[in-house]
Amino acid sequence: MKLRLDKFIWAIRIAKTRSLAHEAISKGKIKMNFKDIKPSYQPQENDIITIHRNSAVFSYKVIVLTDKRIGAKLVHDFIENTTPPEEIEKFEQYLLSQKSYRINGDGKPSKKDRRDLDEFKDNFE
Repeated sequence: MKLRLDKFIWAIRIAKTRSLAHEAISKGKIKMNFKDIKPSYQPQENDIITIHRNSAVFSYKVIVLTDKRIGAKLVHDFIENTTPPEEIEKFEQYLLSQKSYRINGDGKPSKKDRRDLDEFKDNFE
């Protein structure tokens, strides 16, 4: 089966769109068998896909090729997650640091908050 890597990345839900998959491959964030490749590369079964996200490197082994977008529950039938636990821990630490960065209530008030403020101002005068 002839299949472009960017289409396969899109089909197995690593990227939301094919153009985002193409861009990630072109920038070197997605590699095949630990080598830089082009989006037109034709993946084979048992190839290793490595994906760089923030500070972590995720790796997957290709089991079966598909060019049709599959449901999220079926992804494990097409690729096998071979990411080491240290990399998953690294990514979870990154997510925790991003989550604690913004405290709830910061930023623009919601519509309800705005109404409460307007009511408070009207009653205060």
